[in-house]
Amino acid sequence: MLKGKHVLLGVTGGIASYKIATLASLLVKAQADVHVIMTENAANFINPITFETLTGHKCITDTFDRNFEFKVEHIALAQLADVVMAKLAHGLADDMLTTTVLASRAPKIIAPAMNTAMYENPVTQDNMELLKHYGMEVITPATGHLACGDNGAGKMPEPETLFQYICKSIACKKDMTGMKVLVTAGPTQEALDPVRYITNHSSGKMGYSIAKACMLRGADVTLVTGRTALDAPLFVNTVPVISAKDMYEEVTSRSHDMDIIIKAAAVADYRSCNVADE
Repeated sequence: MLKGKHVLLGVTGGIASYKIATLASLLVKAQADVHVIMTENAANFINPITFETLTGHKCITDTFDRNFEFKVEHIALAQLADVVMAKLAHGLADDMLTTTVLASRAPKIIAPAMNTAMYENPVTQDNMELLKHYGMEVITPATGHLACGDNGAGKMPEPETLFQYICKSIACKKDMTGMKVLVTAGPTQEALDPVRYITNHSSGKMGYSIAKACMLRGADVTLVTGRTALDAPLFVNTVPVISAKDMYEEVTSRSHDMDIIIKAAAVADYRSCNVADE
């Protein structure tokens, strides 16, 4: 999916930095060319050798490291990247990471992770709004138990989620931007009584894949889906339904707004005339 794409991961000092190793591995498996820049404090949480082993590139921690072929390294990396992921507050270029981010014109995805009180601090909230103002995408942290013992917002999202954000940014040309697409997927269930129903053997994988492909190409996608074992795709408006009648109503009520409608659902052929109540 990411073959030929260049991703620059910026890692700062925080317990969540260990998750970026998994993210780097996911990106490499997707055939992306991955480079990692770490701040000095980040190296206290995870060893740069980890990233060098995963990516096959030297992990950069020092602006003035001379163990390179001669080039202005932060400019070279900034020009290379198709996307930059970092936790950045202001344009303060006082280390290798912030210098590179400041020099890069690539899309920037910010994944803040911190103590709940720090995250909810008005100063932090203002900084994130400023980043959005400058066109950067700020990922909302997850909520849960934090390493400091608190429970609340501030957790780094899982690597798979960060990977999906990167794919959305750079995996495909945005040749469907501005288009509205509706996709149906999965089986419908037609009740016989409160326990039993008639259905089809449908995994929903085709419809979900189509919805994801359209999203990656920039479309505004609505997925009307019967019950499946699949996770709802990110960045897609997912509408769960049960019966064929439910799906009919959800599709027809939206159809006039759509540019494309793709029907991949396995709609049941029959429904019971009389549904028993016991």
